[in-house]
Amino acid sequence: MSDDERQTRDDFADAVNMTASELRKWLDTDESKEVGQKSGGSTESTGHQSGRHIVRILEKRQSEYTEADYAHMRKVVGYVARHAKQRPHGDVHDTPWRWSLMNWGNDPEKH
Repeated sequence: MSDDERQTRDDFADAVNMTASELRKWLDTDESKEVGQKSGGSTESTGHQSGRHIVRILEKRQSEYTEADYAHMRKVVGYVARHAKQRPHGDVHDTPWRWSLMNWGNDPEKH
C-alpha cells in the first residue's frame, strides 16, 4: 500500500463520520433525496449517488478498494472540507446544508 493510499484512507475516515448502516438509513429519507444538484436529467443528486458509493466503500475490506474507490474517497474529502466551511449561522439540524453533508457521509452534529 502506498503512502498516498494510506493518507487517502485516513482523510476519508476523518471526513466520513457516519457508519454504513447510518448512511444507508439516511439515504432512504425524503430529506436526503430532496437536496443536491441533479445533472444530466438524473432524478438522483450527485450527493445521493456519492452516499451510495460511500456505503459500498465502508462495507469493503481495505484490501478490496479499487482505484475508483480511492478516487471517490478523495472527492468525498474535498467536498466535505469545502461544504463544512459554508456552515450557516444558527441551528443547522433541519437544514439542506446539513442534509447535503450527510449524503456525503458527514453529520456535522455527530462528534
